[in-house]
Amino acid sequence: MTLDPHAPVIIGVGQITHRAAGLDDALEPSVLMARAIERACADAGLAGVPTPDALRVVGLLSWRYRDPARFVATELGISPRECGLSTMGGNSPQTLVNITAGEIQRGELDLAILTGAEAWRTRMRARKVGAELPWTTVAEDVVPDRVLGEDLAMNHPGEQARGLVAPVQIYPMFETAIRAAAGETVEDHHAKISALWARFSAVAADNEYAWIREAKTAVDIGTAGPTNRMIGFPYPKLMNSNNDVDQGAALIICSAAKAESLGVPRDQWVFVHAGSDCHEHAFVSERWDFADTPAIRTGGKAALDLAGIGIDDVGIVDLYSCFPSAVQLGAASLGLNLDDQLTRTGGLSFAGGPWNNYVMHAIATVVTDVRKSAESWGFTWANGGYATKHAFGIYATHPPINGFRHAYPQAEIDALPRRTLATPVEACGPSVIDAYSVMHDRDGRPETALAACRTTEGRRAWGISTDGDLALAMCSDEWVGRAVTLTDDGTLHAG
Repeated sequence: MTLDPHAPVIIGVGQITHRAAGLDDALEPSVLMARAIERACADAGLAGVPTPDALRVVGLLSWRYRDPARFVATELGISPRECGLSTMGGNSPQTLVNITAGEIQRGELDLAILTGAEAWRTRMRARKVGAELPWTTVAEDVVPDRVLGEDLAMNHPGEQARGLVAPVQIYPMFETAIRAAAGETVEDHHAKISALWARFSAVAADNEYAWIREAKTAVDIGTAGPTNRMIGFPYPKLMNSNNDVDQGAALIICSAAKAESLGVPRDQWVFVHAGSDCHEHAFVSERWDFADTPAIRTGGKAALDLAGIGIDDVGIVDLYSCFPSAVQLGAASLGLNLDDQLTRTGGLSFAGGPWNNYVMHAIATVVTDVRKSAESWGFTWANGGYATKHAFGIYATHPPINGFRHAYPQAEIDALPRRTLATPVEACGPSVIDAYSVMHDRDGRPETALAACRTTEGRRAWGISTDGDLALAMCSDEWVGRAVTLTDDGTLHAG
């Protein structure tokens, strides 16, 4: 087969995990990105950092550069034609790959560098002691050349009014819905997800870039205590994404012709075969079923179909893994078994959860693993929001027959049934719980019960209770499917 000169190929990957002893030896995010890029260039066998057509950065939270790519370029001494920045969301690294691969395939780019980093650990350390970090400051009018990705509002005003705005509140609700749908007891299901997360921890222990490299047992993970406090039932701290990290990653992606002209050995090449992007109904309140993610099913199949393979053909998988419910939703929607190896990094609890940039690390690791197993396909699923925005990528060492192909099956997903959100006054009266969580205080005491309810008309309603006895009861028994009563201010009452 004649090699398509425009075929997009990843030639270099780099990762950095920086464990600063204090504030003086900490690195700001732009420097972390620059170091990751230098490592990606070394991985490709390049003598230095080539000037790319585009330098694209994943949107970050730990420092406000406004146009971070420009400061990374300055750090490296390069002048890219385009300095780009992604929209926010954990799907962004794979979305950037998909956008960039498509532009390379169409001959619009020859070489691009994708990167991202967070220094949240250092930022929080500085905040704790009231220190000012001597990092780059930027004028208000600085803007990137281009913003890439879909900027999607993911919090319904009704959710915001009830204070439902955080992943630590929502992902535990998915977990209780998954548990009830499987017909498992609270105890058995907790043991199941503790064992799942222990397998992820074991992978992180062997990952040189992971933040927590001590393998945790299922008992370590599942048992709440002073060092592993319960946050949102049923998740203790070790089942939550760990954003207390300083990490960066980078990918160098170019056309096959450019890879040849740079002299990159063929055993370093990993082709981007296919990708897809899509999202669930944007607001959690509108989801039909908290235990199902049809957009993952549709988007994942679309990417696999474009690559001409099925999920059973894939040997190297990394599923987004901010919380155990995300992995279970992804695996079920994609046709994977929970006993399969579903992470190559160890996941966001153990490898590290640098906000939107985790999947840059996942892709770098998948690319490395695909190189080692030349006959294997690599598959990544990236997720943003509350299992909301999804991006998928298919990778292999051989070139695609029909070039890189991309799908955006959003119209099909938008046509699926959705619920409407009732106001507290409209929802006053009997309801049934579809999913719930119990938020705990910093001492590990049940504090606030949060429940996604379904009214007698089938509308979504949110019930909240600060009754300590009710919150405690909801941590021991199954409450999904229970009949409850909502008052006109949205307070949840048993029975």
